[in-house]
Amino acid sequence: MRRFGTQGRVCPDKHYVVARAEEVTDFIDRIKDGRYIVLFAPRQTGKTTFFRLALDALAIQDSTYFPIQLNFEEYEDYDPASFYASLRKEICKEIERVFQKRETDPSDELARFLVNTEITDHVSMREFFEEFAKLLSQGTHSQRVVLTIDEFDAIPRAALKGFLRSLRYIYLSGQIRCPHSVGIVGVKGIAQLNYDRSISPFNIQDEFHLPNFTLEQVQELLGQYTDEVGQAFAPEVIASIHKQTAGQPVLVNRFAQILTEEMDIPKTVTITMAHWTTAHEQLLRGQNTNIEHLTTNVRKDPRFESLLMRIMARDEGVDFNLRNDIISELATYGVIKEGTDGMCEILNPIYLYCIMQVFKPTVNGLEQAYFPEETDDEGRA
Repeated sequence: MRRFGTQGRVCPDKHYVVARAEEVTDFIDRIKDGRYIVLFAPRQTGKTTFFRLALDALAIQDSTYFPIQLNFEEYEDYDPASFYASLRKEICKEIERVFQKRETDPSDELARFLVNTEITDHVSMREFFEEFAKLLSQGTHSQRVVLTIDEFDAIPRAALKGFLRSLRYIYLSGQIRCPHSVGIVGVKGIAQLNYDRSISPFNIQDEFHLPNFTLEQVQELLGQYTDEVGQAFAPEVIASIHKQTAGQPVLVNRFAQILTEEMDIPKTVTITMAHWTTAHEQLLRGQNTNIEHLTTNVRKDPRFESLLMRIMARDEGVDFNLRNDIISELATYGVIKEGTDGMCEILNPIYLYCIMQVFKPTVNGLEQAYFPEETDDEGRA
């Protein structure tokens, strides 16, 4: 039996997964059109799961696309030479993985190329892809390479400019290019990435924002459980889960996990609002990775407190302005969002409660100063 996933990568054979069919179709259409895409969302919103499922769907639709999936999470402290040396190994491993999955072998010439060719900098990386494209398509129908890079934010700063320059060179090179499409995945949108736009192939128009679950998607997710197990959720329970979480994927799954695995509700009994109330209290008072990330993030900068207090007070409101560094950072962490009136809002009621708990002494007027986490017991930095 599948479960509701709350940690790490979600796998369709082990977990209930929202199909996100509309978003997947949009993403695939951009790949086919040769776009260079930025897919961004706060951590723990299902980015990695989404793009892997999208690439799997693309592979089923059209075998002429050759997906290479990379992850830059380990590279932040690398020097450029070490970065490119490791990048070459990871690219070659991914190429081998695709051939194995297709139950085919690379040509002898391509196999020799993968063994003997080095990548030492951004120029040799571009040349690698150019030659790889030629060898990949020899004797077969044309193959279009799709490169996706998870945790792109961790690329070494010293390597960033050259890396982007080479991708831009490829992007502007003409109709036939390798990679045909590139997707970078991270927690920052294009406007928040700190690099010179003149050297980048990524445009605001090709930014792909992955939203939280809609009510219909929460219904779809919980409906999968009902179809497999036979236990139903009362409609008001589903609506309340969505309202309290605003569709935040980890919180939705955590709610469902408590209700279906931890409360010992007989599987023949419909899950009601009485059950929901107990699960809601357990979620608020318990510990989970998503809430821990939230509380850690809001403590990172003492300036966050005053802004969050102003947002929660709702007297005058705070304009949602991503050019403001504090607002931009809190939005990147997934703490706040833009409301329908253009003002800042806390993402969901659960986060609002937890933030009030974090700042409770200040909210009660018991303390005048707030010390960030990088202080000792006496408040010294």
